[in-house]
Amino acid sequence: MCRVVDLQQAVLAKNAMAAGVLRSELTARGTTVVNLLSSPGSGKTALLERELSIARERGVTTAALTADLATENDAVRLSRSGVPVKQVLTDGLCHLEADMLAGHLHQWLPEDTRLLFVENVGNLVCPASYDLGESLRVVLASVTEGEDKPLKYPTAFGLAHLVVVTKSDLAVPAEFDEAAFRAHVQQVNPGVEVVLSSVRTGEGAGLLVERALAAAEGAEVHAPVMARARA
Repeated sequence: MCRVVDLQQAVLAKNAMAAGVLRSELTARGTTVVNLLSSPGSGKTALLERELSIARERGVTTAALTADLATENDAVRLSRSGVPVKQVLTDGLCHLEADMLAGHLHQWLPEDTRLLFVENVGNLVCPASYDLGESLRVVLASVTEGEDKPLKYPTAFGLAHLVVVTKSDLAVPAEFDEAAFRAHVQQVNPGVEVVLSSVRTGEGAGLLVERALAAAEGAEVHAPVMARARA
């Protein structure tokens, strides 16, 4: 058991070093990375498609890399925004790692990219512990997933810089208890911002672009207690 734990810690330590290098390289060229994590079906791709279109309309040079176990469906959808999109097929691997991301960005990411959105593989377990060199980590959960999601996935929510509740237009029929959800988020990540979003009604439109640009311009990003404890 100890050898398994040691091996896992070594893998994460190696990834952390690669993430640090990647973050430095991308920051030096003026690119800010946003890492998006959620369960399948949260509406992550729909939200990202909307945000990419908004970024393009505002003249913000943006690109997106999306990871999936087996299909290119998400890249097809995101490409409708008109920004450069790259699909990564992980062939069963349930998360991205920093060196893997760096390899896919090499000779693909346009030089003038200011914002790079990374849509991680859809789950809240495997990707949670892997830093991808991001400046902003966003965890999404839809109102149909239940208020206790943050308690079930404390690492994912505990390391988030921003939490987005999607499909807010379905809150009433889903009997979503917003106050309970917010309380559970604060339990695992005190002080983190929680915002509501709906692609259908337009609520929260532009929020990811605005938060990413703020981070790019040096605004203070939330520092999760869990991240500080791991440092």
